[in-house]
Amino acid sequence: MANWQKLRPQSVEGWLTWVILIMVAFFTLMSPQFLTIQNLLDLSESYAVTGIFALGLFVVLVTGGIDISFAAVASVVQYVIATFLLQGLLESPTLSIMLAIIIGIAFGLINAILIYSLNVVSIIITISMQSLLFGMLMWLTNGHSIYDLPDWWVDPVTILPFEVDGEYYQIGLPLIVMLGIAFLTWVLMNKTHIGRQLYAVGGSQESASRIGIRVSVIYLFAYGYLGAMAAIGGMLQTYRMSEVVPSALVGGELDVLAAAVLGGASLSGGRGSVIGTLMGVFLIGILKNGLNLIGVSNYFVNIVIGMVILIAICITHYKKRKETDVGFV
Repeated sequence: MANWQKLRPQSVEGWLTWVILIMVAFFTLMSPQFLTIQNLLDLSESYAVTGIFALGLFVVLVTGGIDISFAAVASVVQYVIATFLLQGLLESPTLSIMLAIIIGIAFGLINAILIYSLNVVSIIITISMQSLLFGMLMWLTNGHSIYDLPDWWVDPVTILPFEVDGEYYQIGLPLIVMLGIAFLTWVLMNKTHIGRQLYAVGGSQESASRIGIRVSVIYLFAYGYLGAMAAIGGMLQTYRMSEVVPSALVGGELDVLAAAVLGGASLSGGRGSVIGTLMGVFLIGILKNGLNLIGVSNYFVNIVIGMVILIAICITHYKKRKETDVGFV
């Protein structure tokens, strides 16, 4: 018993480490293809965009909010930038990326303003925004994809090439960008004054206001940050796929939410970490990739994701009930 107490994880990240190790061992035994360098690189690159979205959503969750519109924002950003490039309104890669981020931030700020000024639950506003943006995008484009994109956006970028047993590999650009954003987010949340304010607002908005924190500004920052991450993720998704497909990103929001929740982010705010969020992303990625290799339907993963979110909601409600000493009704 004493030995178990020593081995027992004391944090969410510790538990996730054990779960990931067990899953890796299981899928390695079930499929020899799982623990290959190429599969691990493909897995990391495939879920890099999910990781970027999750890091942005994590910041919003810390404040006690939630935003479901990021995938629709990313899709709109993709299509707007691609259209401008094809019409000759944009040429510079730098200006294109900057405009994409500005558009993403603008949608995030709109969400924050509506949530704060109307005092409406964030999920209602952001689901409405998601439906509005995606509906308009599909209506205006008829769901048509864009293929003829400039080389700078779609040509593979060689980063950190290496050789193992005569086989050549390279680290993908999306993974490098995701790791860079993870570091930026970690510094933001752990080493800056605004990071502490984000956690304070999530812990208790009323208490944060009493000590002089401008809650409206924190909301603007959090949702704007997610908007920027949505734009960057959308641009990288186009880089990976070499095309803009209006419906490619919408529908994966629950994967992102589940990853953030698995990583320790509380739906009531005030908790969560960058490391935990990344571990949650790759846990979902390992689960989907491993089940696919052994021939299990992805629908099973959807069941797991739904259970994770439902359990998180129940835990959040249970904690609030203990704090207020009221029932479930």
